[in-house]
Amino acid sequence: LRALELTNREWAILEQLRDIMKILKDATLFFSCSTPNLATIIPAMDLIDKTLTTHSMNIQLLPSIHVTASLAKKTLNHYYELTNSSDVYHIAMVLHPHHKLAYFKHVKWEQQWINTA
Repeated sequence: LRALELTNREWAILEQLRDIMKILKDATLFFSCSTPNLATIIPAMDLIDKTLTTHSMNIQLLPSIHVTASLAKKTLNHYYELTNSSDVYHIAMVLHPHHKLAYFKHVKWEQQWINTA
């Protein structure tokens, strides 16, 4: 069994990977336990994007974790861009009583994007 034991480096990789995966676990649990709606999708994606960006730029993390965070961010951005092709997401955000256009301004969307929404 000693041959199968993880090295200190492997433990470090797993610990750092766990920290990145937590945001994805939290999002999965949120959307599984509550009644998700379109107006919660974009803010959740923004939070995940912010977390992945922070991890991908953290110089204290191992290079393999930088790559992992960057690839996850690239995948997230692919799906985020798909929301741009559907007016339903923008309409849901604008009509949501809590968000309206203030959400887009809060996360510093470009004015042209806000006008489009």
